[in-house]
Amino acid sequence: QVNLVESGGGSVQIGGSLRLSCAASGRMFDIYDMAWLKQSPGKEREIVAGITWTGGYTHYYDSAKGRFTISRDKAKNTMDLQMHRLEVEDTAVYFCTAREAGKASWDYWGQGTRVIVSS
Repeated sequence: QVNLVESGGGSVQIGGSLRLSCAASGRMFDIYDMAWLKQSPGKEREIVAGITWTGGYTHYYDSAKGRFTISRDKAKNTMDLQMHRLEVEDTAVYFCTAREAGKASWDYWGQGTRVIVSS
């Protein structure tokens, strides 16, 4: 079992920055990769960025490229998402997720943290 707790959401103006953090606990040695997913109002959840837990290899999806940076600290069992140049379209609830090796779907989810970007 792995527990995930997000923090760092809030309200920010267009062009601003926020840093989301995810604190993980439990059987992290079973985890292959983690990701940040977002759910915008009226839309389905979509992945923003992912990172492998052991190697730290990252990948970004279109909405995040060039603006967001995902990172993880194995010693602290944390994963962060640094977001810059925020846009109204980034308004969403952001979820921290994790999965074990060989899994197609995400095994573990945090409760979500809300980000609101306004003009």
